[in-house]
Amino acid sequence: MMKIGLLLVASLCFSSLYAQDTTSNLTTQNYKYKKAKKFDITNRPGDHLMFQVAYDGWTGKPDSISSHQSGFSRGLNIYIMTDKPFKSDPRFSLGLGIGIGSSNIFFKKESVDLRSLNVRLPFIMLDSTTHFKKYKVSQSFLEIPLEFRYSSNPEDVSKSWKIAIGLKAGTLINAHTKGKDLQDKNNATVNTYTEKESSKKFFNTTRLAGTARIGYGIFSFYGSYALNNVLKDVAGAPMKLYEFGISLSGL
Repeated sequence: MMKIGLLLVASLCFSSLYAQDTTSNLTTQNYKYKKAKKFDITNRPGDHLMFQVAYDGWTGKPDSISSHQSGFSRGLNIYIMTDKPFKSDPRFSLGLGIGIGSSNIFFKKESVDLRSLNVRLPFIMLDSTTHFKKYKVSQSFLEIPLEFRYSSNPEDVSKSWKIAIGLKAGTLINAHTKGKDLQDKNNATVNTYTEKESSKKFFNTTRLAGTARIGYGIFSFYGSYALNNVLKDVAGAPMKLYEFGISLSGL
């Protein structure tokens, strides 16, 4: 009986050791398989074309401006981008590009005098006199965006969650005001014409902004916040541009 018992104990110990060794070998093999797995990103699109439509606004506006800002102020950005995946993990990549960014801020019963000889840019309230039915301040920038990107499925980004954070730097190429359809103080049309004035005198000619977007496939929610002011320091209040909207990206 003692010999039989010893044989049973030895058999159980051997079985246990064999099972542990087998499990260890399978775990090692699985680890090696996962480590050796590579993504095929030869023909993947990499967000090389990016189109953004956003709601625009200025922070830090004084009451004389904020009480007369109206309508759907909006921005439009178009960029051509490169996409450089990390060799160590192609889910991560860097995007660098060039393009045009624009911003349009709309006002009601207010005029912005870009031709003024003053140091500060005049914002003139027109509550009790003639004014334009539609009036806006527009800026256009030549911009270079830089993004640090993550894609959950780098082999097919059209079926992938995507996150990107970055910076963009731009130089001002145009600034103007545009008024359309002159009205009297009772909002009756006086004259149907368009008036446009252009000048970069009062505006910061460099724009720096932080950016972020998150989405699935070609659609993303997009936002940016300027790191410097819209106007030069001596030209007016320290207002900063912000944007949030929708980004379409692909190719």
